[in-house]
Amino acid sequence: MASGKRVGRGASEFYDLLCLMMIGVCGWLAGIQLGAFRTLDTIMIDHGLTELVMLGCFVGLGAIVASLHKSLRLRRALRERDSAEAQALSVTRHDALTGLANRRCFVEGVDAGFRREAEKTATVLLIDLDRFKPINDLYGHAAGDMVLCTVAERLKQVLPPGSLAARLGGDEFAAMLPPLAGREAIARVAQGVIAALSAPISWQKSELKIGATIGIALAGESVSGAEAALHAADLAMYQGKKDGRGTFRFFENAMGEELRARALLESELRGAILAGQIEPFYQPVVSLPGRELIGFEVLARWLHPERGVLLPSEFIPIAEETGMIGELSYDLLRQACRDAAAWPSHLQLALNVAPQQFQDHWFAEQILAVLNETGFPAHRLEIEITESALIQDLEATRATLTSLQNLGVRIALDDFGTGYSSLYHLRELKFDKLKIDRSYVNSITMSDERAKLVDAIIKLGSSLGLVMTAEGIETSGSLDWLEGQGCDFGQGYLFGKPMSKPEADMYVEGGAPEASDGAAAGRAAA
Repeated sequence: MASGKRVGRGASEFYDLLCLMMIGVCGWLAGIQLGAFRTLDTIMIDHGLTELVMLGCFVGLGAIVASLHKSLRLRRALRERDSAEAQALSVTRHDALTGLANRRCFVEGVDAGFRREAEKTATVLLIDLDRFKPINDLYGHAAGDMVLCTVAERLKQVLPPGSLAARLGGDEFAAMLPPLAGREAIARVAQGVIAALSAPISWQKSELKIGATIGIALAGESVSGAEAALHAADLAMYQGKKDGRGTFRFFENAMGEELRARALLESELRGAILAGQIEPFYQPVVSLPGRELIGFEVLARWLHPERGVLLPSEFIPIAEETGMIGELSYDLLRQACRDAAAWPSHLQLALNVAPQQFQDHWFAEQILAVLNETGFPAHRLEIEITESALIQDLEATRATLTSLQNLGVRIALDDFGTGYSSLYHLRELKFDKLKIDRSYVNSITMSDERAKLVDAIIKLGSSLGLVMTAEGIETSGSLDWLEGQGCDFGQGYLFGKPMSKPEADMYVEGGAPEASDGAAAGRAAA
């Protein structure tokens, strides 16, 4: 194919040469006929030259013109090629949406900057946007793209001259700062970036609000290149997220130790799931005002061989981040269904599942498989979903909820009042139950405002035909108030701590104990 193209180009060039030489011959013939060369003829005759020499001159002139034409065309082709190569190089080194440097360009720039500023302080900022995903989900990808472009423009404006800004991917940005005088100057830049990115962004008739959390890495013994700097900045940013977002943190060596400890815990968690070390514990749920046992909520406990009993807050976030949460949840449900087989048939099981599980199109089938395997009736199972799952993918959540309800499984909205839910979600997703978050219940007797909020939630649920459960009941005062407001069910240390299977069996046989203000003792036992 390549040789064919070369032959074609050669034939085209030869044709051009012939044409220009023929033009020269025609010019010579025209000049002879019109007598345009009389003076030149006299000179040629005086020097003994013939007309053939003049013909050769014209043909040669045509060849020279052909050569010049070819040279100009080659130069134009070279310029076009160089322009195309420059454009292609720019595309491979810059983000197509924002125009900022991409990860490859940024890494090269940081490596060069670290070498160039070896005797000074080179600084890398890793900028992660807060509250970006809800905007993408609620307003669409067009709004999300506009937010990313706005972030890029604001970074260009607020970063000091000589900085290199980049979009690494998704909602993650980075910047390399020029040498600055100390941490205070770097901190002022980071504060300026956070302030600039936190300003409202206009979108159609709405104002979109995001934020930013920044991790900062300085050149040093432990940070000697781009990848090391990005890794260190990522650890610092992660610490900022843990501390509440909307802030910045400098990398400290202790953060690396924390990461190694987390990596060890992650490895142990994988083994614990395979070994069956994570077991279901059961917390009673009772009816109000009768205070009769109606079922249990299934709670995970890791029976660690060295560290003892670990609570969900110590390992569930890791399971969610690493994708182990699905296997863990199904194992817990399978064991809980087997444990409950011997209990009275009216007792229910409630299991809280992670938001990302509701994005799995096969989630309902997996639940059905566990129910069929254990022989546990679907109508005795209640799946609890937190409010954060509603904003990830509303249509996927709706499809999963509908599939589960068609099986006979009930759906509860957990921790109501702490997340993103709205009346629209309550109407569209058709929940069976609302669970009032413990943060409201604990303060009922201490704050009239909280009491009014809980009363409003109960009335809202009742008007929508939803069953209401109050979590975290710890005092008789809170219990009496909730009973007076018409709350349907209660759960908390006042009725019992999370307990193992043998303890739950004894609880079922003995019935619910008399309510007492022994919540502190229950928490200690748990």
